[in-house]
Amino acid sequence: MDVLFVSSGNTKNGISPIVFNQGNSLIELGHDVSFFTIKGKGFSGYLKHVFILRKFLKRHSYDIIHAHYSLSAIVAALAGGKPLIVSLMGSDVKASFLLKYLIRIFNFFFWNKIIVKSLDMKTSSGIKTVNILPNGVDFKKFRPFSKKEALEITQWDPNKRHILFAANPKRKVKNYELAKSAFELLDHEDIELQSLIDIPNTQMPAYFNAADVIILTSFWEGSPNVIKEAMACNCKIVAVNVGDIKETIRNTPGCFVTGFNKTEIANKIDKALQYPKRTEGRIRISHLDSEVIAPKLISIYKEAL
Repeated sequence: MDVLFVSSGNTKNGISPIVFNQGNSLIELGHDVSFFTIKGKGFSGYLKHVFILRKFLKRHSYDIIHAHYSLSAIVAALAGGKPLIVSLMGSDVKASFLLKYLIRIFNFFFWNKIIVKSLDMKTSSGIKTVNILPNGVDFKKFRPFSKKEALEITQWDPNKRHILFAANPKRKVKNYELAKSAFELLDHEDIELQSLIDIPNTQMPAYFNAADVIILTSFWEGSPNVIKEAMACNCKIVAVNVGDIKETIRNTPGCFVTGFNKTEIANKIDKALQYPKRTEGRIRISHLDSEVIAPKLISIYKEAL
């Protein structure tokens, strides 16, 4: 099957690693996947690519066009991409009422299938016919390995314990202030709070394996890959109850779901630090291995065809 992925190319490293990894999972199944990236911000930045993509599609033929994020899907629809599969992310259905309205219009007139990442996203979208399919995790890349080896890569102090805020603090939706205020309640001098700023996806497994606890305090999420990737590395986790986090973590010993209360978060971090070994997160999310998710994605393509 020949597939074209249409997505933003605005990240520092170009295409989103989530989109790139999903494309690779299909390539490993023997399918041909090409990538068309949109380098522009806001509606005007995206809309100018309608004509560029239209010309591109006249020169190339694909069995399926798969657009990631709503703005990319709007561009693909206006460019005449068919049949069109659309993956919505958390920001598509959580951040903007106007965007949700546009999603319903384009779904009715142009889109063949919509994929969301969690039941919570389906509820937020208000569209009953969406398909729920989480992003897969590359189990070959995200795996447990020695903390000593990981610390050599991160260059963190080996004599300290490390709490990893699994996002860039500058992203307001990630709610760094709550994480910081919870950390300040911890009565430990040997603990440092770390965060992720411009870390290449290839190095992410090292940061997970170097951390003693992963924390997530976002105001909202869809189905955060960072939690699934940390689970695949058998990390201890403390995360607020947003998106599908509770469903993903479930009752994994050493992992905790909390409310938006700094004292509760601090207490759960303490409990995670006291947990004496790695978790069994990798086993608990084996159903989210990219090799398991990719055939399910192909099934959705075949339904559209």
